[in-house]
Amino acid sequence: MGWYREFSYSGTAGTDIHDLTGDLRETVRTWDVKEGIAVVFTPGSTAAVTTIEYEPGVLEDLKAAIERMAPRDMGYAHDAAWGDGNGYSHVRSAILGPSISIPVHEGDLALGTWQQVVLIDFDNRPRRRKVILQVHGE
Repeated sequence: MGWYREFSYSGTAGTDIHDLTGDLRETVRTWDVKEGIAVVFTPGSTAAVTTIEYEPGVLEDLKAAIERMAPRDMGYAHDAAWGDGNGYSHVRSAILGPSISIPVHEGDLALGTWQQVVLIDFDNRPRRRKVILQVHGE
């Protein structure tokens, strides 16, 4: 059997990191799924979904690492073509990816003790981000 739900999160013009874990867990529990697989996906090419310990120090470390990998102030061919200044956000999104899969076991997401699911919005302007949760199981 399968279930589907969409969530919405607002961002700023910075690198926003939203903790999705509570919304996802509550939804899986409401659906009463015992065993299965959950896919978390964000449509678009300037955001990503991953897991991390949602703790201020780690979040700052992640932002700094992403800045080193794909600096905001570097020249990007995308910016030259489109003039929107968000080439860096497309590269960051491609590196981290738009989705993850999480096992559902005994009615809950099988996450580690300090592991949370996050949406990272990289764009250079405020956006409303959609996150899709699709679960298959029993």
